[in-house]
Amino acid sequence: MSTLRSTIESLASDFAASVLDALRGASLDELADVAGRGAPTRRGPGRPRADAGESSGAAPKRRGRGGRLGRRSAGDITRMIESIVDVLQKSASGLRAEQIRETLGVEAKELPRPLADAISSGRITKSGQKRATTYFVGGSGGVAAAGGKRRGRPAGKKTAKKR
Repeated sequence: MSTLRSTIESLASDFAASVLDALRGASLDELADVAGRGAPTRRGPGRPRADAGESSGAAPKRRGRGGRLGRRSAGDITRMIESIVDVLQKSASGLRAEQIRETLGVEAKELPRPLADAISSGRITKSGQKRATTYFVGGSGGVAAAGGKRRGRPAGKKTAKKR
């Protein structure tokens, strides 16, 4: 067993000496590259690296399963709104968010902002609540499509907050 031990110690010593020789012969740039110290500034947990954001107008990069999306430009959101309006124009009965997402082939977390912007600009309207919300192009849905009746609490009546 002592020969096995001496063989292992000899190999380990040779390996360590080879690694040290390689480190002594490397430049500081090579060492920094191997160590992965490309970005010396420390960032918070939700803040992407400077090279993760794109300025070329390409689709936002994803950060793995369940991660945050890269910041989208106003042009990206405008293009998404146009796509949503195009999809809704093809459906007279309106579509739910899940159906819009499946048609466009995007993730669920990519839709809320463009939908909200499209509603606020009057490009689309909505009817219903939560998962039963249906989106329509322009004024073709909403209260007018429901026969003038509103669901939920009466207009102007506020619920009391419990303290």
